[in-house]
Amino acid sequence: MEINFLKYLRDNPSAYPNDDDYRGTIKPISLQEIEYLEQLYNNNNPFPKALKELLYLAGNGCYILETGLFENQEEIQTEAREILEKYNKNISRPFFAIDIYNSGDQFLFVYLDEEENPLVYQAYLPINDNIPTYKNLNKNLSDFIQHRIETFKKGYNPF
Repeated sequence: MEINFLKYLRDNPSAYPNDDDYRGTIKPISLQEIEYLEQLYNNNNPFPKALKELLYLAGNGCYILETGLFENQEEIQTEAREILEKYNKNISRPFFAIDIYNSGDQFLFVYLDEEENPLVYQAYLPINDNIPTYKNLNKNLSDFIQHRIETFKKGYNPF
C-alpha cells in the first residue's frame, strides 16, 4: 500500500528505536483484515485513505494510541459501541474508534463518511457540563498522529 498521509508514522515506527530490549515498534494488519473491517463498520465502503494507512502500518499496535488490552481492532470497535450503549449515547454516522482510554468512558474516533484524511473527534461520555459529549479536536488524522509522535519524541506523554 502506498503511504500518502502517514509518512511521519511510517518513518518513525518505534517508540525507542535505539533500545535493544524494547523498541515499541508499530504492528500492522493486513489489507485483507482492513477489507473485513470495512465490511463490518462501513457497509463494505472503503475507509478514508488515512485510516487505511493507520491500520496498515499500526492496526495491531501503536505506541501513540491507547488501545487497552484489546486483542484486535474488532474488540476495540465493540468496546467503543458498548461504551456508547452504557451511557445511552449514539453516534449516528459511521465511525471508527482509534484510541480508547480512561477506564471505558472516553475514546477517539474518525467519521468514515469524511474526506480521505478525516478529522479526529473525542467522545466523552460521562455527564459533565464543562466537557461536550462529542468534540472535534481540530486536527485531521495525519496531523493528529504527527503531533502525538512529536510529543512523544520530546519526552512527554502523548496521551
